[in-house]
Amino acid sequence: MTSFGLDLSAGETIGIVGESGSGKTMTARAIMGLLPGSLVARGEVEYDGRNLLELSEREWSHVRGREIGLVLQDPFTMLNPVFRCGRIIEESLIWEGRRRPPRSERRAEVNRRLAEVGLTDPSVADRYPFQLSGGMRQRVAVAASLARDPKILIADEPTTALDVTTQKEMLTLLRGVQKSRGMSVVLITHDLRVAFAMCDRVYVMYGGSLIEVAPGSDLEAKPLHPYTQGLLLAEPSVDRRVAELPSIPGSVPKARETTGCCAFATRCEWVTDQCRQGPPPLIEVADLRYSACVRLPEISPDMAAKRARIDVVEAPVRDVRAERPLIDIRDLRKEFRVGQRTVHALAGVSLQVNQGESVAVVGESGSGKTTLARTLLGLERCTSGDIMIDGIPAHDWSRLSAADLRRLRGTVQMVFQDPYASLNPMRSIGSALSEAIRSHESATKHAPGAVADLLKTVGLPASYAQRRPSALSGGERQRVAIARALAVNPRLLVCDEPVSALDVSVRAQIINLFATLQRERGVGFVFITHDLSMLRQITERVCIMYRGRLVESGPVDQILDHPTDPYTIKLLRSIPRSDADWIDAPVSTEV
Repeated sequence: MTSFGLDLSAGETIGIVGESGSGKTMTARAIMGLLPGSLVARGEVEYDGRNLLELSEREWSHVRGREIGLVLQDPFTMLNPVFRCGRIIEESLIWEGRRRPPRSERRAEVNRRLAEVGLTDPSVADRYPFQLSGGMRQRVAVAASLARDPKILIADEPTTALDVTTQKEMLTLLRGVQKSRGMSVVLITHDLRVAFAMCDRVYVMYGGSLIEVAPGSDLEAKPLHPYTQGLLLAEPSVDRRVAELPSIPGSVPKARETTGCCAFATRCEWVTDQCRQGPPPLIEVADLRYSACVRLPEISPDMAAKRARIDVVEAPVRDVRAERPLIDIRDLRKEFRVGQRTVHALAGVSLQVNQGESVAVVGESGSGKTTLARTLLGLERCTSGDIMIDGIPAHDWSRLSAADLRRLRGTVQMVFQDPYASLNPMRSIGSALSEAIRSHESATKHAPGAVADLLKTVGLPASYAQRRPSALSGGERQRVAIARALAVNPRLLVCDEPVSALDVSVRAQIINLFATLQRERGVGFVFITHDLSMLRQITERVCIMYRGRLVESGPVDQILDHPTDPYTIKLLRSIPRSDADWIDAPVSTEV
């Protein structure tokens, strides 16, 4: 990672944005003195008159937690799974100048700390992390990070894996705690709208270098670096549908690969020999605005023209009543036993999906979305109800004949949220795709170019057949997962959170790929998602789920522009917006 400057004042919030591999998390680890043993940070991290990079491990023990706190993206990585939440908070507390207080006093302090982050139920202290929802676990992680009353809190992607309402609650919580304590916050995120809403100033990183700095509102209105503009244009808009989402080609290079030129040179459409003559300096180009683009004065008009050329299109609307549904679900119910309790994961869901149609099933975590998908694919057996897939009764796959099973597998396939977990790490990409091709009932002979054709369909070169999943980026692995699903020529893909873990530019590439498959191959989609920002871009019809029920459905424009159900209104109000008022705006609505 190259050297750069970053300033943080008391009570200020700054954001660090960029794709995976840009150096955001490595920066946080360097500030906290938590770099891996193979890496050494050079330069200065000045805090309270000291260079933190020169501290001994003993001295660090008085800084971490007490002066600078850290919240990680996955609370499971910072919460001890064998400790109850109360003990986790208690272990984080310090009792300055006195002996450990009585248990009742410790418990009262733990409850006070949990209440500060919105967990007012005293029983939370007696639960283990795995017994809490994702949002509650993240709140406990925040409480543990704040237990020693740090002056600075570093939050590394604290809301990436959360649904929109929980994300909104977490960000509002961070803003409230910051104001009440006068604390400074460093927010690391790849969600630009969140950064604009939360941060006084935004730092854009790429390939280990700092390439732009600006107040959030200025950065959004007029980016002063081609990379920043690429990130902004790739972000789906909840207000409009475009013909194709712009994306940045290629991927982030290693920092050592960009030492002799501009880090963004290999992916920039305006690159010239001037950009390869050495690393560009970060210079002030306007009031409080800094950029590391040496060609900025020349290309600014072209950048502005590109922003103005985005083609807005109407979402397609079809008369679903005039078509025979490919998927017909009626009064579907699924119950789970949890101890002495019966959980109604699906409570009478009815849904139809036509050939070539793109439908989104939206809701918070726990609403029943993934259970619906797993039941549809035969991975869960429904308690009652009917599922018809292309005329085949599919409510219990275990009772189907071999011929019907082959036909179903050739009709509908699933793309999972985490492609790495669904790909065998010991097998090459070509081997995984060949196996999928051979499973197709019509594939009596393995066509020599079939694997290459599949890779080409999802935008990957044929040479990737020799690689293993570990050698691919997140976006490339997701493309391979899609290619494997396409190997049997399915008529419908069920995609469970297919882009939630991807960077904004990679997400745009995958969304464009889905649109191409629908347009050119007639593939239909059921998208299971909590990302409402992508709905208008990728779907024709939206179904809103709440506590196992469908509470509202209709064309995407109707649902997004004229929602009628209180829960739908609550979801839409929770979509991140770039204005600062969004954080403080209430979203609670009776449902």
